[in-house]
Amino acid sequence: MQGTMLYGPRDIRFEDRPEPKITKPTDAIISLSATCICGSDLWPYRGIQPIARPTAMGHEYCGIVEEVGKEVRNIKRGQFVVGSFATSDNTCVICRHGYQSSCVQREFMSTAQASLVCVPLADGTLVATDDLPPKQLIPSLLATSDVLGTGWFAADAANVKPGSNVVVVGDGAVGLLAVLSAKQMGAERIIAVSRHASRQKLAREFGATDIVTERGDEGVARIKELTKGIGADSALECVGTQESMMQAISSTRPGGYIGYVGVPHGVSLNGEQLFFAHVHLHGGPAPVRRYLPELIKLVLDGKINPGKVFDLTLPLDQVAEGYRAMDERRAIKTLLRP
Repeated sequence: MQGTMLYGPRDIRFEDRPEPKITKPTDAIISLSATCICGSDLWPYRGIQPIARPTAMGHEYCGIVEEVGKEVRNIKRGQFVVGSFATSDNTCVICRHGYQSSCVQREFMSTAQASLVCVPLADGTLVATDDLPPKQLIPSLLATSDVLGTGWFAADAANVKPGSNVVVVGDGAVGLLAVLSAKQMGAERIIAVSRHASRQKLAREFGATDIVTERGDEGVARIKELTKGIGADSALECVGTQESMMQAISSTRPGGYIGYVGVPHGVSLNGEQLFFAHVHLHGGPAPVRRYLPELIKLVLDGKINPGKVFDLTLPLDQVAEGYRAMDERRAIKTLLRP
């Protein structure tokens, strides 16, 4: 089998790797219908998050079950499944409280930019569809595996309700799908922070009512202006930098909520400033497994089309070009077809 390996900054290779095997009785082997490159993959790709050795890449996946371990009960060969980037038994006390991405048995998926992948804890991680979905829905179903689930968690953690005023900081795939999520949850006003015309257009399609191009203090001032000097009810932070986190916190009204899902890099918070901001702050790795059944149903029912975030589709063996396109902001998100 061939798969994607990162050797160092901007050194992506598609090369021979051993085919995955069942090693635990709770494993399943999936033949991937599609996989993709995540914005978080760009942190190690750019060298901002160093790696110690050549590293397999990929954590978003959907496809057909080829083989299951002897203790797998609910997932069957031949089913189409979607799984989270974080595995879960879906039975521990943390999972039962809805935080499967912190399951006591959690593993992070990291080998999915390939044609086959082994998924641990298959019964608790994977969600099967009743029938094989039509090919045109594969991109949207793939989006539920991470970026839609993460955007949905941002909106949920930020307590988005019908009639809410919402600001979304970040115009990558997660930020754009956070806009879609806020719209689905009934937000009345959705302010998207974006400087890029193609992303602004997609944000509008997904439900953004306003676009703010300014960042930092200027961005905060513009958002306050749009909210009559009060600030947003909910801020969805989808980047993970110091600037984006502070813009989210400073754009939120006292008593408001911040859902933060951007993987933090160099973020530190001033305790006194946070104390007097008087906001709710909640985030972390999105518990995608909690939301997968609902999100898959929305896709299959034609209610949402999150697959629009994939603006570049490549054969899997051209994965290096997919990384370059996203790194150079020529693409929002790259879909890879094995």
